[in-house]
Amino acid sequence: MPRLTSAERERAIGRLEAGDTPEAGAATFQCHISTIYRLLQRFVITGSTADAERSGRTRVTTPRQDRHIFRSHVAHPFRTAAETARTAIGTHQAPISRQTASRRLRFRGLKNCRPARGPVLSVRHRQARLHWAQGLLNWNNVRWQNVLFSDESRFCIDHADGRVRVWRRSGYRWGGPSLMLWGAIGHNQVLGPVIFQGLGPGPGNCVTAQRYMDQVLHPHVLPFFQAHGNWVFQHDNARPHTVRATQDLLHRSGIQVMPWPALSPDMNPIEQFWDLLQTQLNRVVPRPTTVADFDRAVRQAWTNIPRQASNTLVRSMHRRCQAVIDANGGHTRY
Repeated sequence: MPRLTSAERERAIGRLEAGDTPEAGAATFQCHISTIYRLLQRFVITGSTADAERSGRTRVTTPRQDRHIFRSHVAHPFRTAAETARTAIGTHQAPISRQTASRRLRFRGLKNCRPARGPVLSVRHRQARLHWAQGLLNWNNVRWQNVLFSDESRFCIDHADGRVRVWRRSGYRWGGPSLMLWGAIGHNQVLGPVIFQGLGPGPGNCVTAQRYMDQVLHPHVLPFFQAHGNWVFQHDNARPHTVRATQDLLHRSGIQVMPWPALSPDMNPIEQFWDLLQTQLNRVVPRPTTVADFDRAVRQAWTNIPRQASNTLVRSMHRRCQAVIDANGGHTRY
């Protein structure tokens, strides 16, 4: 039989004071008559319908041990609660449980989170990011709608989780067949995907400035800006983007390039577009087993992403700038 709520207890006492019998109260609140009698007795003795304070289970750690557990994790954030539990002796002269150690840490305000993943930002990087965000904070959505955001990303057939070991030649990295993609997004605009040709798993098979110009700029970026002359082009500070040949080509073509702070992938909305692409690829069944199948799957997944997604990401630029300022140039949630 369910317990009476606080409101029901107050109502029951009120009805008894108004002249109801305990039997009528039990019928009204659908409880045993002894419940009404005990409630009335408690109210007469204590003047309240609340439960009496219970002693509860005896704590297995002292306040001094609680402080030690907290300080050990502040000094060593990667220490696990299980490790602390194995070394901490409770009041019963036995090791405490992992759950107890976790509760003591949460009570002190510590949370069990994944460690942050991202580039290490020096003071110079943080200052550059902060200056960049402050300079563009006053841009409204109309100005951001005339920016074409671009990036490269590698997608693998198999997701290496660090547990599977492979036999490979020295100097080679292998995680299964993969493709290097280039793409760009803007307001009502999506360019790509460009799948770089001639790249393999061995060393030296990377995106060079010549490949970038031949496979991206000439066939895709330059024609786009011929039709959208008032737009601004964004790409990061990767080596193929900053060499003199690339810069000269963009300058001769009259394309305005947005200055970009180093180590700032969280500022580029296309990073979330890659996540949307990966979500689409995860739905492909059966999984591609060859590079050709994977190529087709990537192109199909790209077309399945709603076009409205790019508009939503572009509209987040003002919030991204504000997040950088709030973090004083540090990492953001993006």
